[in-house]
Amino acid sequence: MEMKHNLSFLIKVLALQCLAVLCASQDFDFFYFVQQWPGSYCDSKQGCCYPRTGKPASDFSIHGLWPNYNDGSYPSNCDPQAQFNPSQISDLTSRMQKDWPSLSCPSSDGLSFWSHEWEKHGTCSESILDQHDYFASALLLKRQSNLLQILKNAGIQPNGQYYSLDGIKAAIRGGIGHTPYIECNVDPSGNSQLYQIYVCVDTSGSNLIECPVLPRGTCGSRIEFPSF
Repeated sequence: MEMKHNLSFLIKVLALQCLAVLCASQDFDFFYFVQQWPGSYCDSKQGCCYPRTGKPASDFSIHGLWPNYNDGSYPSNCDPQAQFNPSQISDLTSRMQKDWPSLSCPSSDGLSFWSHEWEKHGTCSESILDQHDYFASALLLKRQSNLLQILKNAGIQPNGQYYSLDGIKAAIRGGIGHTPYIECNVDPSGNSQLYQIYVCVDTSGSNLIECPVLPRGTCGSRIEFPSF
């Protein structure tokens, strides 16, 4: 009788632990969808290495799709058991090599980059998006928000010239209907340059929304948009 009671207690404990993990994985308020400009990534002290597939296109590329809380904090590494499995995204690989390349050194096939993004960020949304859907959603969001074309339409070109930060924000707001966050980095000479653009997405991973909170950080009032 005592053994049966202990077994019942153990089952309840395990169930509560599983529920806690599930709740944690659901517990986020929105996504940041972050794209980076490869010219700014490479034009820095750390430099870059092109992927094994060659130099990427002169276009914004995906950095990540990051679950976030309304207070500005974020969950991470939510499910150590859900390791990245390349076979689950085999139908997306060619698009990911184009739209989500790794520019870190040494040159790579992108798998370690994608693994990091899934395990740190993607696992925190897996109650809604499994691994395949997580990456597929990010690829679709990139198509829906063609940032480079939006900027070009506003006369903002990746030509090494300086542009108004407010003008860049206004152009993107006009193109997607929501206010972006612009992150800058510096080139080897210390000049501020357009590095990453954050837009916000609802918890389905499908719809752009106005950001509940923006990251901290500042750019200069005029920033460089380097060529690539």
